[in-house]
Amino acid sequence: MTTLVYKRTHPYDPNEGGVFGIEDCMGTVRSRSFENVIGIGGICAEARSHGIDRKINWIGIGASVVGRLGRGPLIIFEHFLLLEEKGPLLDNNYPALAERFLNPRGPRTALRSFNKTEQIEIQRILALAKDAPPSTGDMTRDRPWPCKSTFRRKKKC
Repeated sequence: MTTLVYKRTHPYDPNEGGVFGIEDCMGTVRSRSFENVIGIGGICAEARSHGIDRKINWIGIGASVVGRLGRGPLIIFEHFLLLEEKGPLLDNNYPALAERFLNPRGPRTALRSFNKTEQIEIQRILALAKDAPPSTGDMTRDRPWPCKSTFRRKKKC
């Protein structure tokens, strides 16, 4: 199963209803082919201000497209776990992924280029959400569209 791992700068996308793309964040990245998503908090000041930095923020298993908004599809999940600032720290629990993503030169997203150790850590993270309920599909937006971070980003988080 293909898993998208990406760094986040802020909460609110996905929303509490488990709709990924509700604020049009990660735009065309949402159009890539994947079954699962792991959102991790980046290391920039914005991520720190929301308390999501360096943590597993959300996990989605079994992606399904339910519509379109802005630059990409709206996606819900068979199993959805929203952790935000309460998620486990990458550094302490998933050191291979932390080494890859939590450095200034690390990628913002990755889809298929994981080594064996990273794949094992991804499976451990996905296991956290295996019993989580499905996305509700609630399209309530938690803040005004579009995501402000999307349009002012000049450097990686």
